[in-house]
Amino acid sequence: MAKVITVAQQKGGAGKTTVAAHIAVALAQKGNRVAIIDIDPQGSLGYWHRIREEKFGEGYTGLIFNSLSGWRVGSEVSRLRKQCDYIIIDSPPHTETEARTAIRSADMIVIPVQPSPTDLWATKATLDLAKAEKLPVKVVLNRVPPNSRLAQTIAAELPELADTILGNRVLFASSLMEGRTATEMEPNSSAAQEIKALVKEITAVLKDDDDEEAAPQEKTSKSAKKKTLVTA
Repeated sequence: MAKVITVAQQKGGAGKTTVAAHIAVALAQKGNRVAIIDIDPQGSLGYWHRIREEKFGEGYTGLIFNSLSGWRVGSEVSRLRKQCDYIIIDSPPHTETEARTAIRSADMIVIPVQPSPTDLWATKATLDLAKAEKLPVKVVLNRVPPNSRLAQTIAAELPELADTILGNRVLFASSLMEGRTATEMEPNSSAAQEIKALVKEITAVLKDDDDEEAAPQEKTSKSAKKKTLVTA
């Protein structure tokens, strides 16, 4: 069954689409079957995927893509869970009904945050939603200039902060213009290494969740086996 990662942030312009596309491709490069769902009315992820189809050919992008209204995301996730290993949802820049539905459909929330006070303040609403749904979160500092003191100040205020920081790198944007990502265009670049590190963090969180879910079952199984041995 697929793991669902919703990329969410109340404030627009935080880099949700860039992060979603890069996570999706990096996961696919590891041999996973990955679907991406665009429920942002702006449709940026859809534009990117259309360019990708022009480059690679329709059906050969390495990703399953769908663009739909947020209220349909639950049924689409249910349909794709049996087909994929991961589903990435690019949600709208607000916390209204569609974004809430995307969060409730997720197994994990990734929140990109630029190093600015307005991004910091906007993050609280998304964190509160994730907390209400009892979902794991990774807050990712994005577009961070080198040696940014403001970024350090913002980071100190953020809970659930990822170890990985995404720098303010031209490659992130320029690769999207080509329908690709940094890990495809320049796999040894700093941008690509940052994405790979972030994906490693994300998959570790989801694996830990799997282990926690399996633990009670394993405990029950051992208990039943012990009981059988005693009664035998």
